[in-house]
Amino acid sequence: MPTASTPTHCPYCALQCGMALSPLPTGGVEVVERPDFPVNRGALCGKGRSAPAVLSSGVRLTTPLVRSGGSLVPAGWEEALDLIAGEFARVRAAHGADALGVFGGGGLTNEKAYALGKFARVVLGTSQIDYNGRFCMSSAAAAGIKAFGLDRGLPFPMEDIPRTGCVILVGSNPAESMPPALRFFDELRENGGTLIVVDPRRTRTAEHADLHLAPRPGTDLALALGLLHLIVAEGRIDEEYVRERTTGWEDARAAAMAHWPEYVERITGVSVPQLRQAVRLFCEPGAAMVLTARGPEQQSKGTDTVGAWINLCLATGRAGRPFSGYGCLTGQGNGQGGREHGQKADQLPGYRKLDDPAARRHVAEVWGVDPDSLPGPGRSAYELLDALGSDVRSLLLMGSNPVVSAPRAAHVEERIRSLDFLAVCDVVLSETAALADVVLPVTQWAEETGTTTSLEGRVLLRRRALTAPDGVRSDLEVLHGLAARLGVEKGFPTDPEEVFEELRRASAGGIADYSGISYRRLAEGAGEGVFWPCPADPADLEDPKAAEAGSELTEPVDGGAGPRDGGAGRQDGGAGRQERGTPRLFLDRFATEDGRARFVPVSHRPAAEEPDEDYPVLLTTGRVVAQYQSGAQTRRVDELNAAAPGPFVELHPRLAARLGAAEGDALAVVSRRGRAVAPARITPGIRPDTVFMPFHWPGEGRANSLTNPALDPTSRMPEFKVCAVRVEKAAGTP
Repeated sequence: MPTASTPTHCPYCALQCGMALSPLPTGGVEVVERPDFPVNRGALCGKGRSAPAVLSSGVRLTTPLVRSGGSLVPAGWEEALDLIAGEFARVRAAHGADALGVFGGGGLTNEKAYALGKFARVVLGTSQIDYNGRFCMSSAAAAGIKAFGLDRGLPFPMEDIPRTGCVILVGSNPAESMPPALRFFDELRENGGTLIVVDPRRTRTAEHADLHLAPRPGTDLALALGLLHLIVAEGRIDEEYVRERTTGWEDARAAAMAHWPEYVERITGVSVPQLRQAVRLFCEPGAAMVLTARGPEQQSKGTDTVGAWINLCLATGRAGRPFSGYGCLTGQGNGQGGREHGQKADQLPGYRKLDDPAARRHVAEVWGVDPDSLPGPGRSAYELLDALGSDVRSLLLMGSNPVVSAPRAAHVEERIRSLDFLAVCDVVLSETAALADVVLPVTQWAEETGTTTSLEGRVLLRRRALTAPDGVRSDLEVLHGLAARLGVEKGFPTDPEEVFEELRRASAGGIADYSGISYRRLAEGAGEGVFWPCPADPADLEDPKAAEAGSELTEPVDGGAGPRDGGAGRQDGGAGRQERGTPRLFLDRFATEDGRARFVPVSHRPAAEEPDEDYPVLLTTGRVVAQYQSGAQTRRVDELNAAAPGPFVELHPRLAARLGAAEGDALAVVSRRGRAVAPARITPGIRPDTVFMPFHWPGEGRANSLTNPALDPTSRMPEFKVCAVRVEKAAGTP
């Protein structure tokens, strides 16, 4: 074990807070602050501080498990890998390669995400791969690509937030989802700026706002259109900016003008005076930003909703200017990098499109395969889960727990149970792993080196601080072993730096260009990371063949990235390769063919499921500060369970009075898909027509038993954030 503290990053959310791990005399490590990292300056939430608790052998898996006689029993690694490879070979021979599925996770490092995508396409030959990051920010990604030609969660660093004039924060609660980020918004206000929070609940974040707008769930699109209507009507358009840096304004303007204030008030429940106040604050002279998160994105019209907020930024000249712009607050630790390099059903490394012939040729050359051998795009995450047990007969799952996290979760659990074969790689025995035929115990963040990409597009190096327990292997070792058993002896190294070197070459010339980033460079200086895009100088590429090719990487390889810097324009000093990469995008041009941002005309439409006589209340879901995602890891930490021991139903006093419910009473929330039971938590901080449930728990309190899998037509994002329910006192409640 190292004797000095090891600088690294938190394993949880996309803020990727800097921390250090210091060895304890009794074994293990403790978290110590790392105040030099600019994003959190040493601050950590309870999840980050307690992260080492999951490293304990009493909490995590330390031996492979194989199902025998209906139960999971300990087994050896060779037996477990032989069983998985044999089953995959059998299913492929009997039903074809697309009968094999792969489901990844937004917590996997870039190296593991890259290797998993390569494994699916090269070794298994299947198109059926996606990951739980589809449930994170896919709508924002789709809208960003339409408008800007490029998607990076934030096109500027977090440090720019306090330096703007006004932020509209839509459907985000960083006080609970990423607490160290809240200081950026507090500093904004201390500097004289304004914070507007859009959320149907008066969250802890909304308590910090200058203005809180509480729209009815599922109406964020109408709200954005109503604000744009007022901006036009009040003559607040930046005409010069629209003329010189955008296209498509007239159609977007016409769509917005159909959403007059009184009409929007009826749809959203936000009063006309509040709409006018929001416009006045946002349009004060100077810079401004709109930041979205899961609230507007996890809807069956999430892409259009985000597009409407982007239109608001473009119409007022607040994109591609200093301290202004649209950004998305990514949720999962590596949700950004996880899709950039191959886990997503339609993407190849470097954020290349799988159906682009030039992209296929480039990546196939790096992989040493025929481009025609690569499968085409496959199903999106929910569609893949829905196909389990029918078209998809066997599944390899890494770092995800869809039994708790997927919409219509009872149905997804049923589909998983219907599989011929399920293999799971995880650090704990999650609810999904408990259903597997083989469970492989894999290394965690503190036991492996690898890179992640934060919500800022900042590529970071996590360093190994501990030796994994006996019986535990890395995901890279798993893929290496399975590939060899399935006839691919080379191309799946177990050293993460070697994998990253190949990733650099595969991403070169793509939109998400990492070719100028190396482990050496990430470790240099204060370890603040490097922002993509970061094209390579020839000397940067340590692989001799790649170095020889580096001089050719001055034009887009796939023909669609725009300028060599991924279409981002020459910014932050003008060089294509910067010491920090490209912290700020779009200052000179957007990543479109003509360098202009595109307005996309959108119109309001209802949620996929509206309240009716049988289901008269709206349900929305979200997080609590002490738990994370499906809770598979955080629910194993005593400190976090003491703070958040279980699910609850948050409801307004007027709704509670109609139900005759008191604080703590067991309430049943029922949708067309299922039923969940949890104690009542009564607060005036939520709309009377809405209830809220956190989604971190399995069992009878599983919120995703209720949620609607209706998909956005572009992003294929399910409608987690709004569905119709009825609420009643549970049987046995006085």
